[in-house]
Amino acid sequence: MRPLYRYIVATILFVIGGTFATQAQGYVKLNGLYALGGVVNPQVEFRLSEHSAFQTEIVYSPWRSINSHHMHFGIFQNEYRYFVRQTNDGFYVGATVGMMAFDMSKPQITNGRIELQNRYCKGYGFMAGAVIGYEWRFAERWLLDAYVGFGYMHSNYNGYSLNGVIDLHPSRPEDKQPASPDPLNSSAEWLPTKIGLSIGFLLWK
Repeated sequence: MRPLYRYIVATILFVIGGTFATQAQGYVKLNGLYALGGVVNPQVEFRLSEHSAFQTEIVYSPWRSINSHHMHFGIFQNEYRYFVRQTNDGFYVGATVGMMAFDMSKPQITNGRIELQNRYCKGYGFMAGAVIGYEWRFAERWLLDAYVGFGYMHSNYNGYSLNGVIDLHPSRPEDKQPASPDPLNSSAEWLPTKIGLSIGFLLWK
């Protein structure tokens, strides 16, 4: 996953540099909701026009495992936002695109409860979706940003049992089994892509 992290850092530095060059209004933010779970989610949002903004962010879980379940992943996501009232003030809707790399146990719903599978996956993927949120400027340079996003995720990965044995056979109909073990599984789902309550500071204007 290391090359992905390098790309993420380079892209964020490029965006920040471009923002300073154009002297656009920009906030730096941190998702407090994720931080409670030990997941890092820094964000940079800058104004494009009276009603629109662009945000770039990363989500990084440093946890190699939690209770023997793998939980190590990174997400890089970009977002366009349209504000009903004015930029950084009130309700907004947006469109998101992103990519991810992961080494984690997938969540599943069992008897109405969210649980982690007794296996883990290592791979990469991309996502695209929509977001709705609300920003409240409670001080001259400070704001709160509450949001939730939902979208399409497509992943390519290898599956492993918790003892490290690889599962090379994807779940397929019997008449469509590959002639030899398939080294990559694929999956596509419609899932929540983000949720949070971020605090932001106006770093430049």
